[in-house]
Amino acid sequence: MPNPVKQYLVITANYWAFTLTDGALRMLVLLYFYQLGYSPLALASVFILYEVFGVITNLIGGWLGARIGLNKTMFIGLLIQILALALLTVPSEYLSITYVMFAQALSGIAKDLNKMSAKSSIKLLVANLDSAQGQSKLFQWVALLTGSKNTLKGVGFFLGGLLLTLFGFQNALLLMASALALVALSTYPMLRGNIGKTRYKAKFSQLFSKNAPLNYLSAARLCLFAGRDVWFVIALPVYLASQLQWQHQNVGTFLACWIIFYGIIQANAPKLLDILTAKAAQNRCQQAGFWSVLLALVTLLLSIAIYLFPQSNAVLIVGLFIFSAVFAMNSSLHSYLIVALARDEGVSMDVGFYYMANAMGRLLGTVLSGVIYQQFGLSACMFFAFIFILLASCFVRKVA
Repeated sequence: MPNPVKQYLVITANYWAFTLTDGALRMLVLLYFYQLGYSPLALASVFILYEVFGVITNLIGGWLGARIGLNKTMFIGLLIQILALALLTVPSEYLSITYVMFAQALSGIAKDLNKMSAKSSIKLLVANLDSAQGQSKLFQWVALLTGSKNTLKGVGFFLGGLLLTLFGFQNALLLMASALALVALSTYPMLRGNIGKTRYKAKFSQLFSKNAPLNYLSAARLCLFAGRDVWFVIALPVYLASQLQWQHQNVGTFLACWIIFYGIIQANAPKLLDILTAKAAQNRCQQAGFWSVLLALVTLLLSIAIYLFPQSNAVLIVGLFIFSAVFAMNSSLHSYLIVALARDEGVSMDVGFYYMANAMGRLLGTVLSGVIYQQFGLSACMFFAFIFILLASCFVRKVA
């Protein structure tokens, strides 16, 4: 096996291990602090620095990856996540809002260093493996990486709810920190080379993209993920627990199943698109435009359904799984387009800029999720999601 492939597999394995802890940590923090009596707005504030530092990290991390190599930035992210988990194991009386926000900020830095490293590496890997099959092969690899990551994040949501029930908050965090430390120690000797390191010294001024299609795609990504997180991050878990009276483990299980399903659809998006269109080589930008409009329509209908049937488990569950499938197709197309548009030399800076927009969308969605839900409820959150996704469809149509 060529050394670049080995390096990529190590990065991917670390990315998967990290994703499990990241999903579990999100669910642990959300459910534990809701249990302590935090309001939806207070819960949203806990995650603000996580998203803010995600924005900063994607910009700086892309530049850092171009200078020192993506394998090193990935490992740095792993160590920071271990520190973030360890900081939250202190007795509950020390877990103030400010303290938890700081620990979540470290976790946000760690998450986006890992994501940027793995997704930047894949363009270089596919270029080395198969130049003949070109973009089709790239789409398959990007979809597989992104879909498997989201599937594992869903498992992490389930794991977080389960660990909180079985071991309590602090002990669950200790278990995760220990497991991640073992991953770091076992994989560090395998990390060699300088994947993604540019031949020139990347300048800090090159962080901001001057490529118009990439900028439009980044704006579409911002709106797409703001449209998801405005109802998903705070509003939905609190709604399930407070309005529908779901137990914590049930909330974690449902969100886990939702994301696992989303990840499965995302991983198989290239095959599904080929089946649905009967044209493997159809323009991916046009496909992204079509699926974004379809997602906006699904979101609007779901907002109306939740307003008319606020206590219906069936309406909510079926509607959210339909949203999950259509959103997964959108996300997979977006993830492919950024890797396809990124430069070979300095790929991490283009990918970092794009995922900076992704993090800004998550930040905006997280804040609005707490504010809108507290004032107007889940149906209003879904309506705002419709507005964001409609904007995303406008931007993505300008990419071609």
